[in-house]
Amino acid sequence: MLKHLFKKTPSNSYIKIEMPAKKGKAQPEVPKGMWRKCNKCGAPIFTEDVIRGSYICPKCGGYFRVHAYRRIEMLADEGSFEEWDRNLPEHNPLSLSGYPKKLKETREKTRLDEAVVTGKISIDGMETVIGVMDGRFIMGSMSYNVGEKITRAVERATEEGLPVILFCCSGGARMQEGIVSLMQMEKTSAALKRHSDAGLLYISVLTEPTMGGVTASFAMLGDLILAEPGARVGFAGPRVIEQTIGQKLPEGFQSAEFLLEHGFVDRILKREESKEILSRILKFHRKNPRAEEYTGERAAADAAEAGAPEEQTGSSDQSVKKDMTAWERVKLSRKPGRLTGLDYIDGIFDEFMECAGDRYYRDDKSIVGGIALFEGRPVTVIAQQKGRNTKENIERNFSMPSPEGYRKALRLMKQAEKFGRPVFCFVDTPGAFCGMEAEERGQGEAIARNLYELSALKVPVLSLVIGEGGSGGALAMAVANEVWMMENAIYSILSPEGFASILWKDSKRAAEAASVMKVTAEELLGLGIIERIIREEEPACRQNAEQICGVLKDGFRDFLNRYGAMPGEALAEQRYERFRKM
Repeated sequence: MLKHLFKKTPSNSYIKIEMPAKKGKAQPEVPKGMWRKCNKCGAPIFTEDVIRGSYICPKCGGYFRVHAYRRIEMLADEGSFEEWDRNLPEHNPLSLSGYPKKLKETREKTRLDEAVVTGKISIDGMETVIGVMDGRFIMGSMSYNVGEKITRAVERATEEGLPVILFCCSGGARMQEGIVSLMQMEKTSAALKRHSDAGLLYISVLTEPTMGGVTASFAMLGDLILAEPGARVGFAGPRVIEQTIGQKLPEGFQSAEFLLEHGFVDRILKREESKEILSRILKFHRKNPRAEEYTGERAAADAAEAGAPEEQTGSSDQSVKKDMTAWERVKLSRKPGRLTGLDYIDGIFDEFMECAGDRYYRDDKSIVGGIALFEGRPVTVIAQQKGRNTKENIERNFSMPSPEGYRKALRLMKQAEKFGRPVFCFVDTPGAFCGMEAEERGQGEAIARNLYELSALKVPVLSLVIGEGGSGGALAMAVANEVWMMENAIYSILSPEGFASILWKDSKRAAEAASVMKVTAEELLGLGIIERIIREEEPACRQNAEQICGVLKDGFRDFLNRYGAMPGEALAEQRYERFRKM
C-alpha cells in the first residue's frame, strides 16, 4: 500500500507526492503545480479538476479564490472584454517611503495594476460594465486608484445606459493611504446614486472576504446583492469585535449564509451558476418595448377608463354558489390543501427568481417575493405564503408577517417602480404577527409605511386575495389599482373569532359574526371594495390549479393591457381616487 506524504511549497499552495521507490527505479515526482492541497479539507486535488470546476474543491466543495481576469473569463462572452483605466498614475498621499516599493513588488507578483479590474463585457449578448476586485493585491484594500477606477466605471455605465456588476473582495480601507482611502467610500457611493437615479441596474456580488469600508459602501448598495457560499462579510473583523465586546462569536457569524438569514443579501450565488444567474438578472432588466409610456390624449383616455373599470366576475359559465354561508366561505379560505401563493406563482409566471431580505434585520419567510416573467415581460411578484404542512407553517409563521416581511415587500415594490415592472401581490394571511418582538421592531410603522409608499407607486399594482385577507396585515399588500378575490377567499377587518370576542365578548359566536361582517367576495364586490371575483367551480387546490391559473393568466393579461403602459402619475392618481371613494 502506498504511503502519501504531502509537503508545502513556498507558496503554501502546491504540493508534491512522494511514493516508495521500486527496486531499481528512480522515485517519481508529480510536476510542480499539477496537484494542489485544499485549504479547507486538506485533501490532494488535481489542479485541472479545480480549474474546470469553477475553482471549487471537488472533495469538500470549498471555494478557492479566483483571480480577477479569470473571473471575467468565466463570465464574459468570448472576446467581449474591454478593459478600462489600466495603469492610472500612482498615488502616495501620506508620502510613506516604503509604499511605492510595495506597490511595485505587488504589481510584478500579481501582474495587476491595482486591486480591481474594470471594463465592459457581454454576457449572453447583453452588455454590462464589470468590476472585479482581487485579494492578491494588498488584500484587495481600497486605495484612491481602486475608488477612482470603480467611480469611472460607474460614471461611464451611467453615460452609456448600462448595468454594473461588481465582484467585491477586500480587507477594507488601505492603511497606507490614510483618510484618502476613506473618502473613496463616499465617492463610489455617490456615483452609484447617480447611476440608480438614471434607472439603471447595479448587482453586487460578495466574495471571500468583503470587509470594512468596502462593505460600508458600494458592496451593500446593490439593487440585488448576491454572495458566494461561505464568504465572510462584515464591517468590523471578528478579532476586533471579540476584543471590543469580550465575547466569543457564534459559528458562522458574518458568513454569507448569516447575511441571508438576517436580510442583507438576496440569495447565495453558487459559482458554477454565476453566468446563468447573472444572465437571467440582466434579461429581467432589459428595456421592454411593450412597457413604453403613453403620452397626450391617449394617456388621459386610458386613465379615465382605468379609473372606472367594468365589473368583471370571471368566466361567464361559472355561477355563484348562493347557498353557501359566510362561515362556510371562511372555513374554505383556511382549508388545508388550498392553493398557496407559491402555487399561483409557479402556475402563472415563468423563471421566478426569489429575492430575500429587508436589508435591516432578517428574511421573513412568511412573505415570498422576487422577479419573474409574464408572457416575456418582467414583473415583480410578492405573496404571503402559508405552509403546505405543519412544518412549513411553522417555518412560514402561519403566513403572519413580521415587520421585516412588510419591509421586504416594500423594498421589492420600490425596486419594481425603479425598473418599471408591474407588481402582482397574492394576499393570504390571518393577520400581521402580533408577538412582542414584532412590536419591538415596529409592526405598526412597517404596515403604515407600506400604505404610505404604495399609494403613490408609479407602476401598475394588482392584488389578489387567495385565502384569508386579515385586517391591516392584508391591506399592507393590497394598496393596488385593482383588488381581486378568489370566490372562496375572505377579506375582513378582523377574524370572525376576534370580531365576536370584541363585540360580544364571546368568540364562539364566530359563525354569526361572519354573517354580519361582509367578508365574502360577493359582498365586497357589492360594496365596491374589490373589482373582480375569480370563480372556483371547485375549491382551489392542486387538482384544479392549471384551470384556475389559466383564468388568471387571461385576467392578468387584460389588466396589463389596461394599465401596463399608463404614465406613472396617472397610475398613482387612479389608485388615490380608488381609495378616496371608499
